[in-house]
Amino acid sequence: MEKSFYNIFKTFFKVGTLLLGGGYVILPLLQEELCVKRDWVDFDELCEYYALGQSVPGIIAANTSIFVGCKLCGTKGAIAAAAGMITPAFISIVLLAKILEQLVAYHFVQSLFWGVGIGVIMLLFLAVKEMWGKSIVDNFTCVVFFVAFFLSAGFKVSPAYLIIAAIIFGIIYEKYRQIKAARRAEDGVEK
Repeated sequence: MEKSFYNIFKTFFKVGTLLLGGGYVILPLLQEELCVKRDWVDFDELCEYYALGQSVPGIIAANTSIFVGCKLCGTKGAIAAAAGMITPAFISIVLLAKILEQLVAYHFVQSLFWGVGIGVIMLLFLAVKEMWGKSIVDNFTCVVFFVAFFLSAGFKVSPAYLIIAAIIFGIIYEKYRQIKAARRAEDGVEK
């Protein structure tokens, strides 16, 4: 499929229509639409855009769509992707805002939301499963994950602080690995 403004908008509109439960469930939906069906980006790129989307202020789904759209068609693609992602939510809010209070009182609607909640939990599980394989790649990343999880769950440390600390430790660790590799190379040359 051609990477035109309309096609990008239409694709992200479709994902935005199916997106229930927030930005964390977007990864399996985007993977199906962008990697499998259209082959616009590969899964590693999508994971990177998703991680970036979580790292900057704003809605994860919109941020991720902006990064992907920018990769596909520059600024025009970013605008198309963001507009496509947020338009379904905007339309839903405008149309349903007046009647939502009355609808929630019905038992059927409460049961429907319960079922949607179960579906969201499954999509969250799939997103974590996909990101785990791409994120936890060695002992260092495993230690960073468990320390961040412990600090977040046990001491309620802000995710912003954890992200900043993980970035700093990642940079320090990579510099350490580079220095260590350079020393090994020097030792190999000297012998």
